[in-house]
Amino acid sequence: MPGRIIETEACVAEGAAWLAAREPRFARLLDATGPLPLRRRPDGFAALLDAILGQQVSTASAAAMRVRLQAAGLLDAVAVAAATEDALRACGLSRQKIRYAHALARAGLDYDALRDRPDEEVIATLTALPGIGRWTAEVYALISLGRADVFAPGDLALQEAARLVFDLPDRPSERVLRAMAEDWRPWRAVAARALWAYYRLARSREGIR
Repeated sequence: MPGRIIETEACVAEGAAWLAAREPRFARLLDATGPLPLRRRPDGFAALLDAILGQQVSTASAAAMRVRLQAAGLLDAVAVAAATEDALRACGLSRQKIRYAHALARAGLDYDALRDRPDEEVIATLTALPGIGRWTAEVYALISLGRADVFAPGDLALQEAARLVFDLPDRPSERVLRAMAEDWRPWRAVAARALWAYYRLARSREGIR
């Protein structure tokens, strides 16, 4: 069974208070950012398809592909599984994205059942699919499934925010940030929300190199 699920702003606030009490630098971060957003999105096939569309392209390009897929009626697993390569290519998908989209659509994932599985089992199930790396799986578990103790240390924004907040000489690697985040259990997903919020604040104030 999964652990704590973040469902409301009150859940996020509880985790933020815990982090602030444990780590003074989180307290200062939260003073700067104010209340953290819930950051919950629907789960299911469309969420993972969006992640595939967004790989190695701009946000605008990914959004354009999604609009074309929607217009073509290709946003559910059954339709994508049956779609020809030409149909998906006409929506802007590359050959690699077509392969990943077909693999996801034809995998027969039980998305409802994933909601009840432990964090690592969710991540292992998703990363077994072509085109779904650990970062994508962790962000899905964190944002779409609301897992309270999932972190995504491969995320560049989290790495850069951690560098700024903890006054590190360099941006921490995925391995280093994963080790740092052990101190933030059982609210690592709220730590991620806090660091994302600080990254946006820092970027708007001073720019991020």
